[in-house]
Amino acid sequence: MTSTLEAVAGGTTPPAAPAPARGRGSRSAPRSRARADRSVVILGTAVAVILLLLIGYPVMSLLSAAFAPDGLAVLASIVTDPVNHRIVLNTLVLGLIVGVLGTIIGFLFAFAQVRIAFRGKRALHLLAMVPIVAPPFAVATAVITLFGRNGAISNGIFGIKGDIYGLSGLVLVLALSFFPVAYMNFKGMLESLDPSLDEAAAGLGASKLKVFFSVTIPMLVPGFAGSFLLLFVESIADLANPLVLGGDYTVLASRAYLAVTGDYNTSAGAAYSLTILVPALLVFLVQRYWVSKRSVVTVTGKPTGRSEQITAPSIRVPILLLVGSISALIVTIYVTVLTGGFMKVPGVNNEFTLDHFRFVLTGIGSKAMIDTATLALIAAPIAGVLGMLIAWLVVRKLRRTSGLLDFVGMLGLAVPGTVLGIGYALSYITPTTIFGVQILPALAGGSAAFSGGIAIVMVYITRSLPSGQRSGIAALNQIHPAIEEASTSLGAGSGTTFRKVTLPLIQSALLTGLTFAFARSMTTLSPIVFLTTPGIKIMTSQILAEVDSGRFGNAFAYCTVLILIVLTLILIINFLVRKVIFRGRTHRR
Repeated sequence: MTSTLEAVAGGTTPPAAPAPARGRGSRSAPRSRARADRSVVILGTAVAVILLLLIGYPVMSLLSAAFAPDGLAVLASIVTDPVNHRIVLNTLVLGLIVGVLGTIIGFLFAFAQVRIAFRGKRALHLLAMVPIVAPPFAVATAVITLFGRNGAISNGIFGIKGDIYGLSGLVLVLALSFFPVAYMNFKGMLESLDPSLDEAAAGLGASKLKVFFSVTIPMLVPGFAGSFLLLFVESIADLANPLVLGGDYTVLASRAYLAVTGDYNTSAGAAYSLTILVPALLVFLVQRYWVSKRSVVTVTGKPTGRSEQITAPSIRVPILLLVGSISALIVTIYVTVLTGGFMKVPGVNNEFTLDHFRFVLTGIGSKAMIDTATLALIAAPIAGVLGMLIAWLVVRKLRRTSGLLDFVGMLGLAVPGTVLGIGYALSYITPTTIFGVQILPALAGGSAAFSGGIAIVMVYITRSLPSGQRSGIAALNQIHPAIEEASTSLGAGSGTTFRKVTLPLIQSALLTGLTFAFARSMTTLSPIVFLTTPGIKIMTSQILAEVDSGRFGNAFAYCTVLILIVLTLILIINFLVRKVIFRGRTHRR
């Protein structure tokens, strides 16, 4: 074909190909395209069915329960009852404050990491990422030990009987738990900004402080908006910390949990969850629209180099003081988590003991470790590969429905965990039937298949899927489609092309998806608390039980073991995946 094009370009008549070969070629090309089209239809249909089971059916079940008579009564009371007015207001206030504070902390850490000249940047980055691998209420438990009524710092050092329960404690804990989301967002944006903008402003005589407020901050407006919206959704949907630290400050997530587990009224729980779902989805849609419409282009050609490190005291000193103070607080909190398991009564009787770790490493604790790690290891590769497959379909194969598939895949991030957990309990506690024909056995509840383990794996996949999907889309957008088209032109089907060509090219995105999926699965609680059974023990659920019982030593021991398991298995996953990839490269060579 190349010689033919060259001949046409050169103005000569290309030699005619033999008739039989031409006939075979003309028939084989449409046949290859037909096979590829069938593969895309099959893969697309399979993905659509999987997403329907993972998130569509549970959400529809929740909506059905919310609009049942008991649910409608709760929805009406949200409009008319002053108590429910207060709960809704509490939730919104908490979300707004945490969204603002967490975004500011994330920006300060990212700006210090990328733009401020100082030693210890690697340590700062690792410190900012610790909350990602920690259980959701590890910070809350440590804050109670340090700053509660009998806290080691508040009462032990300053003699103050502080009350950390309520809004102030929740804001502190949630901001420190969720700010890594904003940190990673700002870090990526700051690293991609063209430093020539700052240089141009400085060349016109602007001071470092003037450049900071007139150039850098305006360029990061989409990052501020996106980070605030994500943290707002995370904070209003959080269940673990309000249960531990909420006190009399009731929010919608904890009210929904109590409606299901205390009042045994799933319709009421579904109605309260719907009240969380509506603003969460609205914020998610606004954030997607903002990102798609409010783009800031800073790179029009080749970058001019790395940004200059700021040494001006007017910017450097206050930012490092704030970052240093917050870092010291974070270190204090996680040192308390890691050492609390070795104390008889953390903060009260600090005598050394191994009893808490014996409790965790034997009996129920050992079963919880095995069950949690097993289910997370099952869910992680499924979520990673499914995320890559959705990304491939969205970027490469689908046209009209790509946006819809991308949106549905991302709902695992938008739908709050409490909503998802109640939806799964409503959907899969009984066998799933279509027109009276059973297609699935009961997947949730004590009498379900594998004691409800399948439902928990499905939740893990749903919650982890969006990260791998976004990583895959970003990676595929950087790969020229001609590489995959060459495979298709040689007769390979779409499935074969995805497996043998696309996956090796997006291996780093796959590794990111696997790592995040495992860490997220090991530390999630909000949806799991509705699905645990006597036959399946999950570590985060066990930690909550210990905290509720006031056994903080056991809770700290659980947290320490969980963090070590997550870090160890992440290293193993990274090693194995990289080894497989390296072996594949060697064989190809």
